Amino acid sequence: MKWKKLGKIFDPTETTLPNRCKEFAQSPQALVFDDFVRVYFSTRERDASGKYLSHIAYVDFDKAFAVRSVSTGTVLALGELGCYDEHGIFPLNILKTDQGILGYIGGWNRRVSVSVDGAIGLAISNDNGVTFQRTGNGPVLAASLNEPFLIGDPFVREFNGQFHMWYIFGTEWKVFSEDVPPDRIYKIGHAVSQDGIDWVRRDGHPIISDRLNFDESQALPTVIRIGDRFHMLFCYRQSSDFRNNSGRGYRLGYAYSDDLVNWTRQDTEVGIDPTPGAWDADMLCYPHLFEMDGDVYLLYNGNEFGRFGFGLAKLEP
Repeated sequence: MKWKKLGKIFDPTETTLPNRCKEFAQSPQALVFDDFVRVYFSTRERDASGKYLSHIAYVDFDKAFAVRSVSTGTVLALGELGCYDEHGIFPLNILKTDQGILGYIGGWNRRVSVSVDGAIGLAISNDNGVTFQRTGNGPVLAASLNEPFLIGDPFVREFNGQFHMWYIFGTEWKVFSEDVPPDRIYKIGHAVSQDGIDWVRRDGHPIISDRLNFDESQALPTVIRIGDRFHMLFCYRQSSDFRNNSGRGYRLGYAYSDDLVNWTRQDTEVGIDPTPGAWDADMLCYPHLFEMDGDVYLLYNGNEFGRFGFGLAKLEP
């Protein structure tokens, strides 16, 4: 793969965001219409205690990727007291189907002994993606016997008459140093469904091999079909000392498959790298692949986990 970077196309600090959100446009997810592209993203506000809450907003672009408008409200309220998505949604993965526009919720909630837990829920839009309503307060994919925590980062597509979901699951909370809180380790899994609600998965079996070490964390899988082959981009990092150490932060990885089950990792073919001195010099993360008018595009975040927005790249022939 070879990507042509088109630059950062949206900066949340340069516009008015809903719900007192000030920064962050994380995990951009595209929904293509006839004459424009809507990109959903996760943004943040602080609650009364000063802790973050993650909301979903969107920005509409024309097909030359000039900004047309930004949503005036969030598209989906946070979950109710005690629910899996009480404190945030990251991301909202969008899928247009014959039954309407589906939104798969990457919900998270705060914990006591560790910082966070998560699960995946489902919402549906009846107004062309402006707002979404949950199908219920509970998740459609949650912790299980061999995937005990941190279920999240859904990416759902229909292939060969079946729904496929790629997601992450936690394998361990690990204390790397006595003077810092535990950090999480998570891998990429795969599930299938006939209706998009009831899912069958390979519990506890990562589908992508590690590159760094056993403690490598992998996130935000995104899959596209080109010809007869399926291509996945994702991001990966060290699981400790990654927040302020750019050498241990997120980079993009690549894998391919011919059957949607067995994946070959080949990061040397990812075709995109950080640009020194630029907005993505220290980090590449949270990729999203989509097609528009015969071309393949990549949305992604850069430095500081998307605090200052997201960029765009186009796959070259």
